[in-house]
Amino acid sequence: MGVLTDLRERDHRVTRWVASWRSGCVRRVLPAVEETAEHTKLWWGAAVALSATGWRGRRAATVGLASMAVAELASNCVLKRVWHRRRPPKEWISHEDVHERPDSSSFPSGHTAAGVAFSAAVAAVWPWVGAVCAVPAVMVAAERVHTGAHYPSDVAVGATTGLAAAALVRRVPRLVRRLLR
Repeated sequence: MGVLTDLRERDHRVTRWVASWRSGCVRRVLPAVEETAEHTKLWWGAAVALSATGWRGRRAATVGLASMAVAELASNCVLKRVWHRRRPPKEWISHEDVHERPDSSSFPSGHTAAGVAFSAAVAAVWPWVGAVCAVPAVMVAAERVHTGAHYPSDVAVGATTGLAAAALVRRVPRLVRRLLR
């Protein structure tokens, strides 16, 4: 029981710290990035832009979207249904930017899983573009905690899910080739 108590205390401490960020830039930029990431619009837009840059961009877009789909499936259709967790209490958020929050499980962050999966998969094909994609992915993760939509541990597991999805998508073609031999 001590591990869960420690995790809850850390989640509480980090959530209160992130929610206390009062910079006007933070208050304008994080919600704008999250809005573009809603329903994966940001990642689809990045994939369209990448596709216009040639074969490497098309390959990066393809693995990015495939990884994002796997991460979304794992986080939103499997993990959220297996492990139900309430959203962080509104009392933990020290500002008025606590929006209507979904009734779905807080665990894990699907937004973070999608962004990390897309960015990691793109980075495997085109490293500097993947690094550029990682910037809004990190901003989305921070926004999810800042507005009280997720606990930091939800975001951490979402990021891990995204990394695992990107690794899986990267390995599937090799596994298929082995099976077909």
